[in-house]
This record gives sequence, C-alpha cells and structure tokens, in this order.
Amino acid sequence: MNARKPVLIAAALAFIGACATEPEKPAPKPAPAPVAKPAPQPQAVPAPPPQAAKPEPKPEPPKKPAVANLASTELFEFNKAVLTPEARKKLDDEVIAKLRDLREVRYINVGGHADRLGSPQYNQKLSEQRAEAVRAYLVSKGVDASKVETLGFGKTLPVKSCPDQKDRAKLIACLAENRRVVVEIQGTPR
Repeated sequence: MNARKPVLIAAALAFIGACATEPEKPAPKPAPAPVAKPAPQPQAVPAPPPQAAKPEPKPEPPKKPAVANLASTELFEFNKAVLTPEARKKLDDEVIAKLRDLREVRYINVGGHADRLGSPQYNQKLSEQRAEAVRAYLVSKGVDASKVETLGFGKTLPVKSCPDQKDRAKLIACLAENRRVVVEIQGTPR
C-alpha cells in the first residue's frame, strides 16, 4: 500500500497543479434582467346599454292669463242702479268664486248697460251708476279697488230688441236683459 501512496500523492499534486495553472474563468455573466412586459393597454370596455332614462319632468309653462266674462241680466230693476238680492247672489257665485281661482288679478272691467227707454244722457248716467254699484259690491267682498275699472255704455249695446208696444209694462219686462252689467276679469290661474 505504501507503493500506492506516492502515486496517489503525485496524482493529487498533478490535479492541484492543474487547477492552479488553469486560467481563471471569467465570472458568468449575470442573467439578463427580465424585460418588463409593457402594461397591457386598457381595453375599451363597451358601455352598458343605456337604460331607459326617466324623462325629467318638464317645467310647467307659465300659466296664461285667464279671461272670465260674466254677463249678468236682471241685476237691476227698471230705472234703478241698486243691486237686488238675486244680483248679489249671482255676483257671489259667478264673479267672487272665479276670483278665488286666480293667483293674480290683472284687471276687472265692469261695464254697465241700460235699456233704450229714456234719453241718451239719462241712460249713460244710469249705466255708469250700475257699473259703480257692482264695483262697490266687489270691493266690499275684498276685491282690490285699484284693479276694478268701470265703464258706462248707456243704451248703445242692447242684447235684446223688443218691438214698441202700447203696454209699457210688457215693454219694460221685454227689455230687462238690456239692464245689465258685464264683468270681465283677467288674471293668472293658480
């Protein structure tokens, strides 16, 4: 075994010598850094289908002025400008009630009328007094006096024509529709 020892030693030395004489190998190149993949481009996501949008309520158009006309007959007795109880009720039911439906009153025109009996001057004055009687009644019910204008038309706008007759009472009764007022209201509804 001793003979083998020198061989082993010689082999070992040769190996060591070979290692020492072998040129140094360069260090391996570092592994290339992983190339970052570009971030994926954002995909266009299709928009969800439009839902049936609830239509927004349209604003209410401004309310148009309302015009209310009232032609009242039998408001006055022959040759008088005093409202009868029936005339007051009719004005309450037909004029005052309509005024409550208005947010704003622009104007109220009250036109008084007379029948054809009497002189033009007398009928003009009587028709003006009738219009003023209605105005005073409306103001007593709370209507703004500055909104009420009165006009007298005398006998110029009759609504009924009656033939002359000998029986004056029948003629007066026939012409009753001409002894009237016409009330015109303009305002904005509520």
